[in-house]
Amino acid sequence: MQYSNLMDEIEELNLTYLLLAQRMLDADRVSAMFRLKIDEEMADLLLSLSSRQLARLSRTNQLLCHFGHQGAERLRQVVDNPRDQGLGCFHASLLMASHSGAAVAGGEGG
Repeated sequence: MQYSNLMDEIEELNLTYLLLAQRMLDADRVSAMFRLKIDEEMADLLLSLSSRQLARLSRTNQLLCHFGHQGAERLRQVVDNPRDQGLGCFHASLLMASHSGAAVAGGEGG
């Protein structure tokens, strides 16, 4: 029973993520590609998916979204950042984006 609940939650999260990705790409394609860590081809594909295709894709038993960090250290730097709150968000954005710029520029998809 618990496995079924987890699968339902994964499906819901996947669908939410896919819908959010489409909205972000519609609003500001370049910024969305950077934040989602995807390339042009993936952006085009995500935007071309119909609601039926989104629903089918969301039903996979794998999470479609994932942490964009190679290791835990970068994420730990964001979480344990002792900086002033005014600069904390800016610093966190820089840390989290530092790896994604190479992925988008290098043509790796998310």
